[in-house]
Amino acid sequence: QVQLVESGGGLVQPGGSLILSCAASGSIGNIYRWGWYRQAAGKEREMVAGITVGGSTKYADAVKGRFTISRDYAKNTMSLQMNSLKPEDTAVYYCNAAEVTTLREYWGQGTQVTVSS
Repeated sequence: QVQLVESGGGLVQPGGSLILSCAASGSIGNIYRWGWYRQAAGKEREMVAGITVGGSTKYADAVKGRFTISRDYAKNTMSLQMNSLKPEDTAVYYCNAAEVTTLREYWGQGTQVTVSS
């Protein structure tokens, strides 16, 4: 089993920055892809950023140039650096981990990010 816990969400003004973190524990040895997803009120859940164990990254068009995903293997954490935040970035953000052997995906409980004046 894999457990994921997000932290770092909160209220931030437009144009501000925020760092989200995801702490992973359990049997994470077979995880090959990590990612951040978000779901705004009344909207479908969407992929924000992803990173493979090899370090390859991808971003949603809406966040390219503003968000950066990274992994710290020593600390078993994943982070999302969010800059130039916009009101449309307001959503619940979830960390995700995909397992190669079983094709299972694991999710955190989510952390609320609100961008507002």
